[in-house]
Amino acid sequence: MAITGLGHTGLWVYDLEKMRDFYERVMGLTVTDEDADLGIVFLSARPAEEHHEFVLQRGRTSAIGDKQQHQISWRVASLEDIRAFHRLFQQENISVQQEVTHGNAFGIYFFDPEGNRNEVYLRIEKDVRQPFRKSIDFGQEPEQIYAEAERLLADGDTAYQPVQ
Repeated sequence: MAITGLGHTGLWVYDLEKMRDFYERVMGLTVTDEDADLGIVFLSARPAEEHHEFVLQRGRTSAIGDKQQHQISWRVASLEDIRAFHRLFQQENISVQQEVTHGNAFGIYFFDPEGNRNEVYLRIEKDVRQPFRKSIDFGQEPEQIYAEAERLLADGDTAYQPVQ
């Protein structure tokens, strides 16, 4: 018996409409089902393959800013997707915590309207021991991003440890 992957996760929320708008309009998820009486919305990045990977439901009891989960990470297919989110987050005035290279991934850490930390990330085909996290600017051209990521890996900092 083995786990094959994460099926879905969910958040308790105060403002279901605002959070639904954020995850549907900004993040591009599709609403696959909802129940207004129960105050629950099911969303999917791949609705033809997976009914839902994410659930929002009214009923949050902790204050905004209280830590509820570490982060919610959303995989993207290309560096251009990362760059498009970089631009979108600027246009939408979304609070970005950090744009990073993890050596094995590029990511943007940001906060949804209720302060939950999210990440959009692109997997890079490199084995880099984690944690490895250095700031990078996704407003640059792709060649510059890749060159800067390589420079950050090779800068001799002790934070970089290749996987053994």
